[in-house]
Amino acid sequence: MRLANVVGTVVATQKDPGLAGQKLLVIQPLTPGGEPSGRALVAVDAVGAGVGERVFYVRGREASYPFLPTEVPADAAIVAIVDHTDVVLGA
Repeated sequence: MRLANVVGTVVATQKDPGLAGQKLLVIQPLTPGGEPSGRALVAVDAVGAGVGERVFYVRGREASYPFLPTEVPADAAIVAIVDHTDVVLGA
């Protein structure tokens, strides 16, 4: 799992039937220290996250697992909302 902030929403008037009823969000990946890392990406939301929340997401084949048995064509999926983090860098 990787850490990200939800920074936006996506409205898609046409999408794959496997994505019917699924919310798409724009996420900004983060370093373990909470700094932005790399480019923002679109993820399918499996947990009801919203803009401004910190989340965990998965990429690749694992992105479709939260939606089984439905086949969802996704490269990234939000799988958890982070309530609190404690990070000790350099330990």
